Amino acid sequence: MNNNGNKRAPTTATQRLKQDYLRIKKDPVPYICAEPLPSNILEWHYVVRGPEKTPYEGGYYHGKLIFPREFPFKPPSIYMITPNGRFKCNTRLCLSITDFHPDTWNPAWSVSTILTGLLSFMVEKGPTLGSIETSRLHPDPAAGLQQANRNHGLLGGALANLFVIVGFAAFAYTVKYVLRSIAQE
Repeated sequence: MNNNGNKRAPTTATQRLKQDYLRIKKDPVPYICAEPLPSNILEWHYVVRGPEKTPYEGGYYHGKLIFPREFPFKPPSIYMITPNGRFKCNTRLCLSITDFHPDTWNPAWSVSTILTGLLSFMVEKGPTLGSIETSRLHPDPAAGLQQANRNHGLLGGALANLFVIVGFAAFAYTVKYVLRSIAQE
């Protein structure tokens, strides 16, 4: 690899993330779809479809994973972009599977493992740095956001979700094309 300022991911990170991507396509994580950016395999975007019988049911929650160049030997950062009542938006989340706790990171953990862990933290009520504090006045902020989403009607809810899904479909097609191009090199 040349040192001309190129910001490409190191071979180890690239190979591992490609393997994880293929694994996710073959065996998807329940309630979550995730794709790397076509221009940067170190940045992945995901959408969580709110699991049944949780305060998030019926909602779609967008976030991103930022992998370090040293992945899998160093953990990623996780961000939640969509308001959800559990995590602050656009804030690095402090979870045992993130760069907040490199001492608990296990290089054997895959992108699927990370996303499964994120979903687990999302549906539990225990506090973590980057989570939203709740009080007795607002015992379930996710339910309030879910109701607000319903009150916005077609343009505020379903259309926004449809836009995210269509965007991810186009994104997945682009990633598939890029991966095929890389494989043919």
